[in-house]
Amino acid sequence: MAVPQFARLPVLVVAGVAMAVLLAFSGRYGYHGDELYFLAAGRHLDWGYADQPPLLPLLARLMDTLFPGSVVGLRLPAVVFTGLGIVIAALTAREFGGERRAQVMAAGAYACSPFLLAGAGHILATHMVDVFLWTVIAWLVVRWVRLRDDRLLFAAGLVTAVDLQVKFLIPVFWVVLVLAALAVGPRDLPRRPLLWAGGAVAVLTCVPTLVWQATHGWPQLEMNRIVADEVSYAGGRLTFLPMALEQAGIGVGAVLVVLGVWWLSRRDELRPYRFLGLTVLGVTAVFWATAGRPYYVGGLFALCFAVAAVRLDTVLTERWRPARWKPVVAVAYAVSALVAISWLPIKPISAYAGEPYSPMNMELEEFGWPQVADSVARAYHELPDGLRADVTIVTETYWQASAVEHFRPDLPRPYSGGRGFYYFGVPPSSSRATLFVGASRDELAPHFGAIRRVGVIDNGREVNNGNQGEPIWLCVERSRPWDELWPEFRHMTFTW
Repeated sequence: MAVPQFARLPVLVVAGVAMAVLLAFSGRYGYHGDELYFLAAGRHLDWGYADQPPLLPLLARLMDTLFPGSVVGLRLPAVVFTGLGIVIAALTAREFGGERRAQVMAAGAYACSPFLLAGAGHILATHMVDVFLWTVIAWLVVRWVRLRDDRLLFAAGLVTAVDLQVKFLIPVFWVVLVLAALAVGPRDLPRRPLLWAGGAVAVLTCVPTLVWQATHGWPQLEMNRIVADEVSYAGGRLTFLPMALEQAGIGVGAVLVVLGVWWLSRRDELRPYRFLGLTVLGVTAVFWATAGRPYYVGGLFALCFAVAAVRLDTVLTERWRPARWKPVVAVAYAVSALVAISWLPIKPISAYAGEPYSPMNMELEEFGWPQVADSVARAYHELPDGLRADVTIVTETYWQASAVEHFRPDLPRPYSGGRGFYYFGVPPSSSRATLFVGASRDELAPHFGAIRRVGVIDNGREVNNGNQGEPIWLCVERSRPWDELWPEFRHMTFTW
């Protein structure tokens, strides 16, 4: 099947506009807590971490080296990957035979997805890289169906190898895809030597991370259970599909995902690609059954957008003149774009002053981190000289420790038992006192003989995010040496 010409100019315009929007809001508030953690992990480079493979910390360190102290600079990969994802969505539509209009529709759906634009494109995060690499892998598989060039399967294996350095989700895609191909064809796909060669490369690249996990007690498995508990708390399986469709895009995105899966699974002219429809359904079922996060299926949005845009363009053109339906589609895309942009931090931070704390306002966790570090510094410098020279800083959350380490390198090195930060080191047992950030007196009482509140975190704007009002304690008379006590401070949960 001959493919149409790539609609380079309009697709690049869509990508450029989306990237410009992301850049406009990149530095609006500040670092997200996860970004500060990635920067901290980048200063403690290792083959693995408790909650992720090693690529994101390495990327964070690279960007901070190139653009030291720049929030916008750190987020440039997210902006670039979003633009490239928009292009790949259009190229996927082209593989399905989509002409210029269908390619632009697929690209526009990607740009109008709240998750793909604001969720994956706004901050440096593991899902930002993961969703883009899934999009590339799906495009390579679609292209292989048309060309039967096994080098594409090997390339997909190499992309998988990179993705496994970010998250461990992509094996679900490959297992379901192979089973779907065996069920409905192409049944020769699993027998392609280059497919398995690419898979072998992917497995080999994971060995260092797997060794790290094995020698540290497989904390990633515990992390998976924590995620399942968090998802269950947020509604679990009942809200999984509605939230996934919302993240695809209110209006355009959700409609195209549903139509894309339907047409991939049912249309005779798309029979060679039927296994991909089953793959989308199967991957969704796996993440639903295992209480995964709804955005785990986001890497398959572009595939659904592409096939739906091609079929929808054909159906609408056959039934109505473009002059009649194009304005309706344009309005739908405009509304979807506004919804997606609303997920970005568009409000001034003053709009949140005095509002009750809500864990759903995740954009507020991009605000106040320098003030967290300054509040700790203020409490530290108010200590008596003799005690200040012999105090250790410990925080309840890994975000807090990351903020202190990043914004106040003049302070003693911070420690935290939270998630991956636990593995960055044990507080020195030689210290006489501990400046503990967060937690409650009751939680600290079993470990210290004397506890006194010496400060409080204040962002100075009365914005009630997760840190505002958190106490800072001076703890002395430690019950045991830190190397014995430290495992009791380890926790993988994240609760304020």
